[in-house]
Amino acid sequence: MTRFSLSVAMTLALAAPLAAQDLRMPADFENIENETERSAALFEEMGKVLTHPRCLNCHPKDSPTQGDDMHPHEPPVIRGDADFGAAGMNCTTCHGPENFETTGVGGIESIPGHEPWSLAPVEMAWVDLSLGEICAQLKDPERNGGRSLEELHEHMAEDGLVGWGWEPGAGRTPAPGSQDLFGELTRAWIDTGAACPS
Repeated sequence: MTRFSLSVAMTLALAAPLAAQDLRMPADFENIENETERSAALFEEMGKVLTHPRCLNCHPKDSPTQGDDMHPHEPPVIRGDADFGAAGMNCTTCHGPENFETTGVGGIESIPGHEPWSLAPVEMAWVDLSLGEICAQLKDPERNGGRSLEELHEHMAEDGLVGWGWEPGAGRTPAPGSQDLFGELTRAWIDTGAACPS
């Protein structure tokens, strides 16, 4: 393989995952006439973000995971009483107020950070749930942090910790699209009845 063809092959290999990261816009769903079906389709598009490792790593049943392959957190950590780690080893022992670039020792390019940094409460665990189950959970104030649909939209569209998923630091694939587009999809999903996929 020539240097040129190797370069082209590498470019195409890198472009393919980026293309898979795209999110469709709410307008792309306007051709679905049935509003309930359109709403469910919008949530399926939102699901590209909700089921991405950037979200799932911090929405576990038990301990958090790391990386695009969602391997067990290293060092081993537990949720703790307040979803903030064990006493003496809180999340902020390692995770600061912003991403921290490392020298790449042990293959780690950065340590993620944001203020605050914690696990989602256990009632908001998404790992192993279907999109329909995640949808029902998000709409249930007893399992979504007591949020109304309007507050849920604000959380998805404006919360900085949610926004971290699009700026996760070196060595991590960002969530698909952007937080602005994710907020627009959430708004459109709510406005069409917040229907869940089956």
